[in-house]
Amino acid sequence: MDDIPSETAERRARAALDPALDQGRRRYVDPKSNHQVVRVLPGDHYVSETKNEMIVTILGSCVAACIRDPKTGIGGMNHFMLPESETGNWGAVSATMRYGNFAMETLINEILRTGCTRERLEVKLFGGGNVTPGRVKVGDMNGQFALNYLKYEGLQPAAYDLGGTSPRRIHFYPETGKVDRLLLRRRDDRKYLKEENAYRSRLPLQIKKGGDVDLF
Repeated sequence: MDDIPSETAERRARAALDPALDQGRRRYVDPKSNHQVVRVLPGDHYVSETKNEMIVTILGSCVAACIRDPKTGIGGMNHFMLPESETGNWGAVSATMRYGNFAMETLINEILRTGCTRERLEVKLFGGGNVTPGRVKVGDMNGQFALNYLKYEGLQPAAYDLGGTSPRRIHFYPETGKVDRLLLRRRDDRKYLKEENAYRSRLPLQIKKGGDVDLF
């Protein structure tokens, strides 16, 4: 597995070269790989049509789908979590399933709008770690939803790495389809999940607004 820049190096590169924050996406240049980098934050998605671009995210309980068309080299990534109901039941909550479907369909549809073909789509899934204590295994639920979604839509995962107890850092290169995955096992690594934890805390509030979910 390739070396993955530390969060400190990432911050320095972002501050020095491109500190812009654009619609929930942090853009910068990685001086080590000389790639343009787009960091996808929780609740966001991004589609790359540019060569030499890398999409990065950090996952705890959330799931990221890395989807591309191998012929065109166009692809993207999302970062989503299913909101829990007050009872802890997931599948019975219609808004929950609408949200998960929306997260996947939005990414796929944006890729298809560039001229890519659905039949050629290559899908890889990551995340769904059970990184928070509780009766409900949030990560497992997110991971299972993503696998079920692909099954129902007739899409086969080319690869997936889901579950466990460790958060993950993902680097996706849409042009080639390469994915670097790093498990974050150190206690200090969990500080990187603060954005995801804040995102998770907002989800129930979004669901209660008439059942409409619009977090992207």
